Amino acid sequence: MAVPPSKVALPELVPMKRALFSVSDSTGLIDFARALHERGVALVATGSTCKALIDGGLPATNVADVIGFPEILGGRVKTLHPMIHGGLLGIRNDPVHAAEMKEHGIEGFDLVAVNLYPFEKTIASTEDYATAVENIDIGGPAMTRAAAKNHGFVSIVVDPADYASVLEALDANDGATPLAFRKRLAAKAFARTAAYDAAVSNWFARVLEEPTPAWRSFGGSLREIMRYGENPHQQAAFYTTGEVRPGVSTAKQLQGKQLSYNNINDTDAAFELVAEFDPAETAAVAIIKHANPCGVATGATLAEAYDKALRCDPVSAFGGIVALNRTLDAEAAKKIVEIFTEVIIAPDATDEAIAIVAAKKNLRLLVTGGLPDVSAKGMTVKTVAGGLLVQDRDAGRIEKSDLKVVTKRVPSDAELDDLVFAFRVAKHVKSNAIVYVKDGATVGVGAGQMSRVDSSTIAAKKAADAARTAGLPETLAKGSVVASDAFFPFADGLLAAAEAGATAIIQPGGSMRDDEVIAAADEAGLAMVFTGMRHFRH
Repeated sequence: MAVPPSKVALPELVPMKRALFSVSDSTGLIDFARALHERGVALVATGSTCKALIDGGLPATNVADVIGFPEILGGRVKTLHPMIHGGLLGIRNDPVHAAEMKEHGIEGFDLVAVNLYPFEKTIASTEDYATAVENIDIGGPAMTRAAAKNHGFVSIVVDPADYASVLEALDANDGATPLAFRKRLAAKAFARTAAYDAAVSNWFARVLEEPTPAWRSFGGSLREIMRYGENPHQQAAFYTTGEVRPGVSTAKQLQGKQLSYNNINDTDAAFELVAEFDPAETAAVAIIKHANPCGVATGATLAEAYDKALRCDPVSAFGGIVALNRTLDAEAAKKIVEIFTEVIIAPDATDEAIAIVAAKKNLRLLVTGGLPDVSAKGMTVKTVAGGLLVQDRDAGRIEKSDLKVVTKRVPSDAELDDLVFAFRVAKHVKSNAIVYVKDGATVGVGAGQMSRVDSSTIAAKKAADAARTAGLPETLAKGSVVASDAFFPFADGLLAAAEAGATAIIQPGGSMRDDEVIAAADEAGLAMVFTGMRHFRH
């Protein structure tokens, strides 16, 4: 049964007379506390925070002196006491509450500044179980939630970035805070504790290897408000989860205008794809448009890889995203800026390359400091009406040793290299996905079609179009290999690839008609390998 509401009205303005501090992030602490002290606000704080205030020349009372009990259990218990929580939760204009507070000598707090133990940062930097557990805050969230619930009387501040707005509110209201302002602070505080608890619960699920816990929640902190979402009529914002995975969320933007919603989505897709290729082995470039690759290639240099990737679909590459698996150098930068490009993302960039890109003032240049580990565990989340679809990140990866040759003809070594390359790219193409590859470069990509035959036809057309654009006499698909993200349910898709000029096929296998498809490949003189792994991407 729901708890009945208090019948007293919430005050519009609450004068600020007493503040409680308990922070792990001391950013701006002394300046903020001094500003409150100068406005006549009494300062109370927990152990280390109190010491910091006193060392900063401010008169502060230790929580231990308020409750008449020292911090115990290594600091695990210090604020969980009626003298503190009574001061946070008491409804000041409720006669019963007021009488009980007076009887027990409980004085109210008008402001609470709390930030929680750095659990998210801790688990990002260590795998030690005991260290993680010790950095789960208990008293902080309890105080935060108590103050936020009683926002009719208490201002709760969980972000040092809000210190200035508190002072502005006090100055605008003769030393008091308005109700609307306290409500906004409370909303932010509950969002913070929700995100914090989500981080803790998801960490437990991960370390216990529990893929489907009974309750699942996700949280993030606001990185920036977007101008709009996928379309101008949709509002949007970018939130980060705290996961330390090199990419668009952790990148440093060296130049260019603000990233859009679509830029972020496409840049993430591009960088995750290019990370499939080890920079110690080869340079790789991926050009992305609408989250699908319009060209991917490897080469001895980034410039060579870029030329090969661009050749696949130079028309679609206009206004695309370019991702590189090595430090952007001047040679590659000169080529990339020759056509309109929205974003370049790379692990790093040379000074000369940065200067070249700077000539295009709207072109965004992001550096990440590294590549994401494509084999690392993680989760993806998609919303549906009334729910969330949660799954493991597709960390599947095929090597030559995983392939099963199912045709009479065995692929050549060169074909095997291209087959593995093609399947790695197909993993990042919207289903149904068909990818033609030749000499370590895509030459045709068919994405997102309802029919696998249609994807094959589109990919073949792209290969023919690219050849005409390059002034070549025959389609780029001739002599290529082709990858399918899922099995061919019938032989027609495979035969379409053969007709386009492909000589070898890579697919998961597993169709009821595998025997028919294999027989058709043998009749066409194709080599075909099965991976046993599907890469649907919706």
